[in-house]
Amino acid sequence: MTRVALYARYSTDSQNAASIADQFRLCREEAERAGWNIVGTYHDAAISGASVTLRPGVQALLQDAQCGQFEVVLAEALDRISRDQADVATLYKHLRFAGIRIVTVSEGEITELHVGLKGTMNALFLKDLAAKTHRGLRGRVEQGKSGGGRCYGYDLLKHTDAAREPIRGERRINQAEAETVRRIFRDFAAGISPRSIAKHLNEEGIPGPGGALWIDTTIRGHKGRGTGLINNELYIGRLVWNRQRYMNDPSTGRRVSRINPESAWIVTPVPELRIVEESLWHAAKQRQAAIAEQYAKVSEALRQASNRLNAQHRPKALFSGLVFCGCCGGPYALRGQGRYACSAHITNGSCPNSRTIAREQLEARVLAGLRDRLMAPDAVAAAMRAYVEETNRLNHERRASSEAWRTELNKIERAIAATITAIEDGLYQPSMKVRMKALEARKAELVALLADTPADVPDVHPGVSALYRQKVERLSEALNRPEDRAEAVEALRALVERITLAPGPKRGEIDATLHGDLTLILGWVGRQALGKAQKQNTPGAGASGVSVSVVAGTGFEPVTFRL
Repeated sequence: MTRVALYARYSTDSQNAASIADQFRLCREEAERAGWNIVGTYHDAAISGASVTLRPGVQALLQDAQCGQFEVVLAEALDRISRDQADVATLYKHLRFAGIRIVTVSEGEITELHVGLKGTMNALFLKDLAAKTHRGLRGRVEQGKSGGGRCYGYDLLKHTDAAREPIRGERRINQAEAETVRRIFRDFAAGISPRSIAKHLNEEGIPGPGGALWIDTTIRGHKGRGTGLINNELYIGRLVWNRQRYMNDPSTGRRVSRINPESAWIVTPVPELRIVEESLWHAAKQRQAAIAEQYAKVSEALRQASNRLNAQHRPKALFSGLVFCGCCGGPYALRGQGRYACSAHITNGSCPNSRTIAREQLEARVLAGLRDRLMAPDAVAAAMRAYVEETNRLNHERRASSEAWRTELNKIERAIAATITAIEDGLYQPSMKVRMKALEARKAELVALLADTPADVPDVHPGVSALYRQKVERLSEALNRPEDRAEAVEALRALVERITLAPGPKRGEIDATLHGDLTLILGWVGRQALGKAQKQNTPGAGASGVSVSVVAGTGFEPVTFRL
């Protein structure tokens, strides 16, 4: 019986989720008429048909198709799969390569003709729909109504006309939020940074747009794109629409914005929606212009300094991306003057951890910890005991299994020889053929098992702690050599799982905790030792020095210690 997979999709949040159930119902009826066996269902909810790149349902469908789980994909119509002509063609090629047909209730079996003609029609439909939507929104904006979603400082009104049809886009000022808007403009014009403004608002429990926390970019935004609270001209009674357009990136399927020329902007005066006085708006704009001028000067100075430092091979931060806050769990990032600080505390004040640490100081503490603490004698001794015990257990299991397989293999070879002798003596029976196939199959399986059995793992050399210390010291020295720095950074970062920073008991003190994995470290030391021995052409390096790899499953706990 033909195995079929069903696929359904509905496009927007405004559509009813029951649409998918309706599509599946039609597909099931079609499959029943065709006598097909339904083996799976796939769907995507509230996702546009313009691209399949980001649709998890289609991705799962393709993965299962490549595994041969069905022979036919059944959908209500081709546009339910995708309206993008290129995506339809790509999906069709992938499924056809996997030997799978696409069938729809509306069009029947999909061929190259459907892909070409129907794909073109769907693409034109999308373009026409976008043009009509844009035209409708423009008409609404020119009447002074909202062309999009809710804007902070305003409430959207929901009422109907005489024919009980909904009137869309009506807004009125939200007085509580409007006062917050005016406060932000006053603070910004007075010289308070967006980061400090956001922090104070969060401390006072004033919710931001959508009920989220305030962050500096919500206030600052992007002047050219008109984003950010201080760039919103609606606050001075000027509705600006079509400032930017959105396009799908063909490589990712995600929407990206592009700024339209100013001649394409639609500007409508709405004085009844003014929140900020003209004098306050201009004061904020002057402050913004001063910041932009100062930023340009600093950027130019930094660019020139960067060029000079690059000529001197300025080192990259050694542990970027591995440092985290011990209070909120968020990342610590390099900020001004080369100091690590909690990102959540800096951006919105949601974390109380205000302690910072210089990059050079943190790197020195971590390197010292790696050298002196992570391979301390007591830790090494415990690790060695666990390693030896696990190695011996696995070696014993391998030897026991290998011996049992060899015994069974000898027995099977004798049975095969006896069967061949009986056939040569004229005692052939049809059942012998079946028996010989089973014996030969089991023989091949045992030979493969014995061939794949790994050799006993050699013991770890007791001097691994001293070897590790030497290698960390050499890597620390290599960080100062431009030709060796990249390789040294990569090796050192591999030894650190994460670094946690938390406030210490004394004022200004910061506690650093390093999390490492002794298993990875032993393996790293082993690979380093083996590579050195191989360069020296030393026979049996793996057995006489440090083992090449650590046994999986030794149960070593991650090593954690304060720096």
